[in-house]
Amino acid sequence: MGKALRAILMTAMTLLGGWTMTARDAAAETAWDFTFTSIDGEAMPLSSWKGKALLVVNTASRCGFTPQYEGLQALWERYRDRGLVVIGVPSNDFGGQEPGSAEQIKAFCRTNFAVDFPMTDKNQVIGGDAHPFYRWAAASLGAEAVPRWNFHKYLVGPDGRLVSAIPTRTDPLSEPVIAAVEKVLPR
Repeated sequence: MGKALRAILMTAMTLLGGWTMTARDAAAETAWDFTFTSIDGEAMPLSSWKGKALLVVNTASRCGFTPQYEGLQALWERYRDRGLVVIGVPSNDFGGQEPGSAEQIKAFCRTNFAVDFPMTDKNQVIGGDAHPFYRWAAASLGAEAVPRWNFHKYLVGPDGRLVSAIPTRTDPLSEPVIAAVEKVLPR
């Protein structure tokens, strides 16, 4: 999608959804243009994974889909040496299902699911205060790709471009996810 069309979509989403759009959001070309803060409080620029595929997932500890952490960890273990990075983005946007602090979230994930893939601090993924990555993803893929619940997944190719949005109900180890991941792994 070109810069002009992306800027038009961002403006429309801003007007319709109450989003705060910045010039940086409208100018972003790839996922490499965004930085999160890690669950440990450090800068976590997505550009540090240039050349790798990313699976960015908004997560929650008290959700019916929380067992997907197990599949996400298995996916990470299976494909990390081939260039996949799974990134968990804790969010309390849906049903207040991620009320804990960063330390509580980290402890929960490690204790219950042995999670060792990168995690961000808690972020909003919808609405006016959504993290810029999520505003960009929505503008890039359209309103139907906006997270509607926890464990919504975005697949990013090694070039930093969004490949697809994968709905909450789609298990991380399902055949469609495996096929999509294998298709975008770095050569």
